[in-house]
Amino acid sequence: ARYRHLKVVNLEFAQDIEDRHFLRLKETGAILLEELEFLNLNACQKISDTGIGAATSLCPNLRALSIYWIVGLTDASIEHVVKNCKQIIDLNMSGCKNISDRGIQLVADNYQGLQKLDITRCIKLTDDALQKVLEKCSALESLNMYALSSFTDKAYTKIGYLGNLTFLDLCGAQNLTDDGLSSISRCGSLTYLNLSWCVRVTDVGVVAIAQGCRSLELLSLFGILGVTDACLEALSKSCSNSLTTLDVNGCTGIKRRSRDELIQLFPRLSCFKVHS
Repeated sequence: ARYRHLKVVNLEFAQDIEDRHFLRLKETGAILLEELEFLNLNACQKISDTGIGAATSLCPNLRALSIYWIVGLTDASIEHVVKNCKQIIDLNMSGCKNISDRGIQLVADNYQGLQKLDITRCIKLTDDALQKVLEKCSALESLNMYALSSFTDKAYTKIGYLGNLTFLDLCGAQNLTDDGLSSISRCGSLTYLNLSWCVRVTDVGVVAIAQGCRSLELLSLFGILGVTDACLEALSKSCSNSLTTLDVNGCTGIKRRSRDELIQLFPRLSCFKVHS
């Protein structure tokens, strides 16, 4: 009984947690964690779709679920989640590489109030499914799409409709062009934008971001060869009072500057490297 008022359960990297543990709790009916808001099962590799079904059945009022790097999970896990937990606003599926369009469609259909979504390295997802999420989950504040190179501007342009978005990680978005980035520039509340290795981006896209996203605190252009000093000038005009982190390492088109020189352009700058 003393555990019935738990609000957070963190089992991250608990390598010996298995399906049978959650199944036993479900079968005995001894406990229902009605006040549980956050369940962290990150990297619990012995848990399968069956375990996710049992675990989520115990916490019907869950608000946040993190299943990072449980690589064996499939769309069946998402079926269990949307059936058992109706109030999810924060979902981390990073590294769940077997979740496909069907799973993300379930997210779009059932969690239209979703605020945070992490689909890092969910490599089976396509433009069509991502579009559905972006259209239906319009309340998103944080979207992590790190290391996903298969999406195109067909999906990226939809990001521009997320008026509440503050965090966006597109590191490695190799098909993102200036057109897609110009659409994203409509997200005027953005404070964090990672464009590392977005190799098709040029000054045109970054200037659009500078003009539209004037509250940026972190911006990484790491490894982009198509940007020049022109984008730095635009950023300095629009974002000099907000930027505290700026990574232009590997941008060979931008003149090499000392830290002091960069601080002249961006007085609040304190961090010069996002990637090591």
